[in-house]
Amino acid sequence: MADLTTNFIGIKSPNPFWLASAPPTDKEYNVRRAFEAGWGGVVWKTLGSEGPPVVNVNGPRYGAIWGADRRLLGLNNIELITDRPLEVNLREIKQVKRDYPDRALVISLMVPCDEESWKSILKAVEDTGADGVELNFGCPHGMSERGMGSAVGQVPEYIEMVTRWVKQHSRMPCIVKLTPNITDVRKPAAAAKRGGADAVSLINTINSITSVNLDLFSPEPSIDGKGAHGGYCGPAVKPIALSMVSEIARDAETRGLPISGIGGVTTWRDAAEFMALGAGNVQVCTAAMTYGFKIVQEMISGLSEYMDGKGMTSTADLVGRAVPNVTDWQYLNLNYVTKAEIDQDLCIKCGRCYAACEDTSHQAIAMGEDRVFSVKDEECVACNLCIDVCPVENCITMRPLAKGEVDPRTGKKVGDYANWTTHPNNPMAQAAE
Repeated sequence: MADLTTNFIGIKSPNPFWLASAPPTDKEYNVRRAFEAGWGGVVWKTLGSEGPPVVNVNGPRYGAIWGADRRLLGLNNIELITDRPLEVNLREIKQVKRDYPDRALVISLMVPCDEESWKSILKAVEDTGADGVELNFGCPHGMSERGMGSAVGQVPEYIEMVTRWVKQHSRMPCIVKLTPNITDVRKPAAAAKRGGADAVSLINTINSITSVNLDLFSPEPSIDGKGAHGGYCGPAVKPIALSMVSEIARDAETRGLPISGIGGVTTWRDAAEFMALGAGNVQVCTAAMTYGFKIVQEMISGLSEYMDGKGMTSTADLVGRAVPNVTDWQYLNLNYVTKAEIDQDLCIKCGRCYAACEDTSHQAIAMGEDRVFSVKDEECVACNLCIDVCPVENCITMRPLAKGEVDPRTGKKVGDYANWTTHPNNPMAQAAE
């Protein structure tokens, strides 16, 4: 059976599944229940420095986006960092770490951008016995207006400066949590690395308004008739997160920097995809809030079975496996040609492929008598839209043309062009001419 034990920047845990810093990790009761359910680690909900307490709204804190089947696709969260006293959180953290020494326990921090504030809280955090700290440079609402959160995370110079303070005044491993609300996530990642960060985690929530109440004319969630932008998370953000993780994993300046992947992890497959793109572990929030803590058991068993099937004995065998295959568009092989094929035995004759292709694509699907659908190879560009809209898995597939086979659409033999640089469809080749 595959060994899911992970050693992430020196922090050991029995599996790579951690709960992210969020409402599920706000107190001792929750974290104990999470560990009993099987989570390998938690990042305790963000702590702030001593002083006036944070005050959260006493009304709706979440907006939602649902799929057609009412499946939760995304949450918009306007909750701030913990509103519980710092000393209470620190005492509970110490007790939990004492009772679960084999689980990873990392503390998320967000304090004003001055060195003394960081120095003070780091000393208090170290005394709990926690395994490390995560610097919350991503919160897009509430705290950013106070010169913290994404207000720091959007300025690489600030990230580097604060990270240096943390490494100077603490012996704990330091993870920098990055905001996605930025043009190029590689810049803050590189700044964190220059500052001495042991790892980065991403993505934090995306600045968003999920919906508007058309009776109150207020963004949801509505608080006494008014709403505010919040942080968007859940399965809907996974594609954005995967892309940003891959950018850091393959960039020359940040390659090799350990990554904790966050953003829509709901199943073992989601986790495996993050890890294949370079994440050493994953953090989960929305899935736990939707299905409860025991969802981790399905994640653990599913990942273990997948790794067994692939002959992988440890998570290290999986981490980064897909990174060499992530490239830029201009390096794709334009000699590779495929054509759609429809399995008539699986086809339910719904016509979605025909409607999509006829109206919005390349008119490459014909509808015959009795609604029998077939592909017109001479028109098909293999865009994949028919597969994406088909409700039956594997009903439509793509068949690669063999080298030397004539493409009915172009009349050219597959492989006629030496490589992508000489292909007439390549804009760079056209520019060279």
